[in-house]
Amino acid sequence: QARRLAIARDTREDVLARIAEARKSDLMLLSGGVSAGKYDLVEEVLAEFGAEFFFTGVRMQPGKPVVFGRLPKDSGEWIYFFGLPGNPVSTQVTFHCFVEPTLRAICGAGVGGPRFVQATLAEEVRGKAGLTRLLPAFLRHDVERPEVRLVGWQGSGDLAANARANCYAVLPDGLDLQAGDVIAVLLR
Repeated sequence: QARRLAIARDTREDVLARIAEARKSDLMLLSGGVSAGKYDLVEEVLAEFGAEFFFTGVRMQPGKPVVFGRLPKDSGEWIYFFGLPGNPVSTQVTFHCFVEPTLRAICGAGVGGPRFVQATLAEEVRGKAGLTRLLPAFLRHDVERPEVRLVGWQGSGDLAANARANCYAVLPDGLDLQAGDVIAVLLR
């Protein structure tokens, strides 16, 4: 049963209060406050509660600052948490890649990763060194030759571009791709 807590203001005290309240749950999902800005206080506050971080960032765009770990409950048990980036496209991508498979496992549906298919790239795409990119795209479903085309976007806050997309094209770290190359596509 999902329970939504009040939005935390960008103060240490308010983030502390929300996380204290969420510690009564089985899984904690936080959105925002996990990057490197002045008001990104989530990791600092989680550490005050004795958090054990399994990872603090991934080499992907969008979604690089995602965090995952667990904190002790008062009962001696653990609560697992995800700290997702605050930008909407980053939040959606990291939810599909990390949170959704975890929720399925917790609910007894078995452990299954994100849902990927392969498709032919419809256009040339320049690579970006250091990051795997999952960019909003449109997948044209065709049994014989599915094709994917990027949707022009202005970054991880571009909701209009994300709304025009029906998937995310997975662009490997640093590779320049040509039209006709086969790539992975993250379904949503």
